[in-house]
Amino acid sequence: MPHFIIEYTDNIKAEGEIPYLLKKINGVLISRSDIFPTGGIRSRAIELHDYCVADGKEDDAFVHAMLKIGSGRSEKDKKETCDKLFQVIKDHFADMFSKRYLALSMELVEFPEAGTYKHNNIHSRFKK
Repeated sequence: MPHFIIEYTDNIKAEGEIPYLLKKINGVLISRSDIFPTGGIRSRAIELHDYCVADGKEDDAFVHAMLKIGSGRSEKDKKETCDKLFQVIKDHFADMFSKRYLALSMELVEFPEAGTYKHNNIHSRFKK
């Protein structure tokens, strides 16, 4: 953990530079390696083809992000991290936001360790 998942409408794919956004997101999370182990970071994007935004009459677009983390971080750390992540998203889409209808949103999902299963040898690379 953490996992960062972005859903975005396919009508912004050409100019959205989603892979670049994912690298910026990982950079924020890596900068918080004191609370998020680098070897556990996963970011991914899901391009949406079937959607309806508002009344469906315009070429509206949206980007919705979700940060999924295990429990145990302080409220301060969660807020600081989410504030930074959402600012990265807003900055990334600022030009597009000024030119078209676009909704940006993000949510934090925190869950207890019970019920999660992990098997990961990537962590060992960062403990050297």
